[in-house]
Amino acid sequence: MVEYRVERKYLVSDMDLTLLASRLDGIMEKDIHQQGGCYQIRSLYFDDFRDSCLEENDAGVDYRKKYRIRTYDPASGIMKLEIKEKKSGFTKKTSCSLGSEELSRIQVGDCPEFDSNRPTLNQLLLQMKCSGMAPKAIISYERTAFVHPTGNVRITFDRNISASACCGAFLDDTIADSVPVLPAGMQILEVKYDELLPDVIHRQLDLGKLRQTAFSKYYLGRLALSGDFPISR
Repeated sequence: MVEYRVERKYLVSDMDLTLLASRLDGIMEKDIHQQGGCYQIRSLYFDDFRDSCLEENDAGVDYRKKYRIRTYDPASGIMKLEIKEKKSGFTKKTSCSLGSEELSRIQVGDCPEFDSNRPTLNQLLLQMKCSGMAPKAIISYERTAFVHPTGNVRITFDRNISASACCGAFLDDTIADSVPVLPAGMQILEVKYDELLPDVIHRQLDLGKLRQTAFSKYYLGRLALSGDFPISR
């Protein structure tokens, strides 16, 4: 059974992240998959013909879903389809593997066959058939991740977030026409945990000025692509 997790997002400066990194280094471990100071994330986000995911985020709808395909290395062709659900500030995520041929078909609106072993894929295919779900934006960024076993805590710094509407270029080496999502020097801090956040971590995160945001990277990316930047310094 997939449990909901707490997820909090904050707008922070480069200086804030430098300070937080120095505080967390002594009490948390770096993600074991992280080589060096960060790793790359690239996500292909979907929406329906009404742009329901975009509009629900803008309206602050309590229960909402996002559909995305994610890769950490486009050259590898290794991808995961993820459905992320949010309810009352809690999130849960289901996922399944996805092949390059399946991606190619999905990108042009040609649904692969339903797969009884991959209910996550079936949910996306159903939405493609019934509500016109299709790729809308690529969101790319650099992530630094800290983890702690108590409470299954995961704290991430997401830098240099960019968006592109060139959805067919998802696995290309570089993506054309990318635009920055946030003002220069502004990044996103995410704090995720299960039942509790240990006090020792909570204290280190207290900068006295964190600005929590309910906006998703997908939402901010779509607005940036339209020339609308709702968040300023």
